This record gives sequence, C-alpha cells and structure tokens, in this order.
Amino acid sequence: MKTNYFKTTTQSAVFASALACGISLRAATAPMPQPLNNGFTGPNQFQTVEFSETKALTRAYLILATGDHDYKGHRVRALREIVFAGKQLGVDLGGDGKDRQAQVLSDDKLREARGLLETVLGAAEVKGQPHISKHITEAINQINDALAIR
Repeated sequence: MKTNYFKTTTQSAVFASALACGISLRAATAPMPQPLNNGFTGPNQFQTVEFSETKALTRAYLILATGDHDYKGHRVRALREIVFAGKQLGVDLGGDGKDRQAQVLSDDKLREARGLLETVLGAAEVKGQPHISKHITEAINQINDALAIR
C-alpha cells in the first residue's frame, strides 16, 4: 500500500490549524472576569471591606453570653459593659445563655470575644467615640481579669 507523504502531512497541518483556531476562538469568547469594584480604580486600587461595630458587638456578646464559667463575675461585668456600649450604638443586647462548656472552651470564647472587642475599640477610637471606647475598654479589662482566674 502506497501512501502519499505530502497528502498525509497536509491533512495533519490542516487538522492542527483547525484545532488551534478552535482553541483560540474558544479563548477569545470566554467571559472576562468582572472587576470587584465595578471598574473604579482608586488611589490604592483595593476594594474596601465594610466593618460593622454593631455586628462585632453582637457577636462578642453572644460568645460571652454562652460561656459557662463564671470567672468570679468578670464575664458578667464584661457583658454588662458590652450592653452599655451597644445601647449607645442603638443595639439591644440582653440575656446570659449558658451552654455548659468546659473552662478551656469557655476561655477560648473569651479570647475570641476580646479580639472582636479590640477591633471595635480601634474603630471607636478612630471615629472619636470616647463614650463607646470607655465601655469597650472596661469589657476588655474584665475579660483579661476573667482569663487570669484559674
């Protein structure tokens, strides 16, 4: 059986060209990713992330409220300070739900709440809200005192 080398090479080249065109056409028609900021580029070109003090306060309150260990009243005093700060921000917080956890888990919850409160404190200081900063600082102090108890 005699094969025409030129014919086989030409068919291969045509097939390769068709494949290449198909791939490039597919790539050219693929949807372009949309910018995160609707095409607006600011001085730093980073998208801003919204921070809500009320959400952070509510989360910190819930974390502390579900803790089990008493910490000689410091956890409850921290809760009270968070409620005072919440009232000044228009957030209604209340209750002391306990979910019966080991102290180690409860300690972790206090540390998590302290981190959230430190973020709120930073925002309150930047915004010039000393009346809120005062309560958040006291809540953080109460959590620190609570964590010192063994």
